[in-house]
Amino acid sequence: MVNKAFTAPAVVTPFPQLWTDSFSNAAIIADDDVLALQPGTHDLVIHAMALHCANDPVGQLIQCRRALKPDGLLLVVSLGGETLHELRAALGQAEIEVAGGLSPRIAPMAELRDLGGLLQRAGLALPVADAVPLTAEYRDIWHLMRDLRDMGETNALSARVKHPTKRTVFEAAQRIYADHFTADSSRLAATFELICLTGWSPDDSQPKPLRPGSAQMRLADALHTKEGKLPD
Repeated sequence: MVNKAFTAPAVVTPFPQLWTDSFSNAAIIADDDVLALQPGTHDLVIHAMALHCANDPVGQLIQCRRALKPDGLLLVVSLGGETLHELRAALGQAEIEVAGGLSPRIAPMAELRDLGGLLQRAGLALPVADAVPLTAEYRDIWHLMRDLRDMGETNALSARVKHPTKRTVFEAAQRIYADHFTADSSRLAATFELICLTGWSPDDSQPKPLRPGSAQMRLADALHTKEGKLPD
């Protein structure tokens, strides 16, 4: 979709083997707090499925921005705030019913508008943020949690519960989940919201916004309509 060739890509990822097989010429970078990126080296940086786990998301984007050559592209794909909202609600209500309180079980994830703002804070030009919700279906809540463990997406919060959870909490969560979030196939529906961010390293060749008041044509003329005053 981008009409440009990239010759010096870098990929920030917690799963290097997935990318090495497909992009043999790319620099594969671990998703550490300090990224092993050299300033002004790459014309494309892909931050793949790691920003939602970063301790400092703004810092990650700034480091990627510094690694780009002028007019280089940053592409970020991350999980967003609607991810696993069904599981969050079911576990929360179940824990209140069984244990009389709440504990952090699913990490909070940024909303689309917030992530779009981070691109501008990082100094990127032409920022675009979009969301793609995906729905997966599972036999039961244990099937879902096993899949999350295989993904490497279990609870990463430092304040998470460190002792074993009573089985009655999960049994209650299964009942609540099935009552409120069942798909047409009678399986449990789980939402994964993919946030896609793009931004460019600033360059003089990029389109610039026009100066306010510099328009050469009235909007009414372009729409072939009459312009009238608003009532007081």
